[in-house]
Amino acid sequence: MAEALSPILPAATERLVHQVLAEACRRNLRLATAESCTGGLLASLLTDVPGCSHAFERGFVVYTNAAKAGLLGVDPDLLEDPGPVSEPTAREMAAGALARSQADIVVAITGWMEEGSGADQPAGRVWFAAARRGGEIAVQRAEFGDAGRAALRLACLDAALRLLMDQIAQA
Repeated sequence: MAEALSPILPAATERLVHQVLAEACRRNLRLATAESCTGGLLASLLTDVPGCSHAFERGFVVYTNAAKAGLLGVDPDLLEDPGPVSEPTAREMAAGALARSQADIVVAITGWMEEGSGADQPAGRVWFAAARRGGEIAVQRAEFGDAGRAALRLACLDAALRLLMDQIAQA
């Protein structure tokens, strides 16, 4: 059971985080996160399970464009066009987290929790990217809709955990 976050987690998310961490521990893999719209919630969850948190290597909370560029090396021009919530940005976030950590597997999350400044920035659009050393970067877009910040962040946890599990299975 996750200690601090268990009261807010759906049972399926709780099971999934345990599966991810157990398999990462079994395979002696280290995990890292690069989070924008989730603000470190996934990193918090991955360190909240007693006996398994040693699988977590580090987390990058890169909420601003400056943080994405400075901490992960995302190209500032890319953050302008196509923008911070895009496939190329998610890819660079994952690649940057892998390059700037000792992790074997990383997952990156960038999205809009509320309407952005244009029609191409709908609430609930989230890009995920996951990578492992020596492997391809897997990218996924989700359209969760305008469900509110709390529901969107929880939905992001599930999607990111599934991507991590996929990468672990391929390691």
